[in-house]
Amino acid sequence: MAPPDAPSYGSGPFRATEADGGERLDRFLASRLSEMSRSRLKALIEAGTVTCDGAVIRLPSAAVRPGAIYTVALPPAIPAAPQGQALDLTILYEDSDLIVIDKPAGLVVHPAPGNPDGTLVNALIAHCGDSLAGIGGERRPGIVHRLDKDTSGVMVAAKTELALNALSAAFAARDLDREYLALCWGAPQPAEGEIEGPIGRDPRDRKRMAVVARGGKPALTHYRTLRRFGLGATLLACRLATGRTHQIRVHLASRGHPLVGDPVYLRRRPAAASQMQQPQRDFLLDFPRQALHAATLGFAHPRSGAKLRFEAAPPADLATLLSHLGAITPPT
Repeated sequence: MAPPDAPSYGSGPFRATEADGGERLDRFLASRLSEMSRSRLKALIEAGTVTCDGAVIRLPSAAVRPGAIYTVALPPAIPAAPQGQALDLTILYEDSDLIVIDKPAGLVVHPAPGNPDGTLVNALIAHCGDSLAGIGGERRPGIVHRLDKDTSGVMVAAKTELALNALSAAFAARDLDREYLALCWGAPQPAEGEIEGPIGRDPRDRKRMAVVARGGKPALTHYRTLRRFGLGATLLACRLATGRTHQIRVHLASRGHPLVGDPVYLRRRPAAASQMQQPQRDFLLDFPRQALHAATLGFAHPRSGAKLRFEAAPPADLATLLSHLGAITPPT
């Protein structure tokens, strides 16, 4: 779906009522401009873009005067620091507030040391162009959640501050429908259940996460078995009650069932490999990335409130692996 034209700049005028009298200016404007955060409005006030009866006012805490007319002159969003790069994207949905994609494995979400470009953010800046209304005054997409570089599947990104704030709140409250497919070693018992354990930095390796005795953040993962391949491997559906870094990978590894192909949490040949016959065992051992895929994502649209739900089939490499194990028909 093509996005509509970019919004115009400027908001108001807003006439203060008797009930607004004495309210802080930044709070008053936030109540009128629900798509903008209060911190953003505070910065705009301090920058001199807000007027009261035509006179510039720079104090966010200034008391609102009943009957006064307030106007916000929004400056055009400046180009984002990351540069746009035309990369192939599989777009599941797009409108003026958000974009939903099926992220391929191997694509980094955000520029960082070691990955300064060629990221999803670079691709979204190039694809969305002027439909990015500006977040924090910068023409960039709002990254609401992340998938690891080598995890594939459904992701949503915000194009407006309203969408960023609403979706961030939904993810924080887990007020959404989100399910992953995870192929792990062994056969978790029971076949359906939950794994609970606080996650923090591994004290023996700060580049990894681990279930820790102290200092970690509470984490809960629900899982159910979709298909078992003897005692050697299991395809699970996982749902997150919390959203910690590497949560599914860490929780399954802590139970002795690391993900197939996980380069971080699978550091030696798993004992469960001996339960598999060749060539299936070799297919599993040779899989080059963690076998994790964000299969579904559902949430309320930040502007309309309409329920949205998106699905992404396993990508070719994972689908082929599952077909070798006899789980699905190979992709054509």
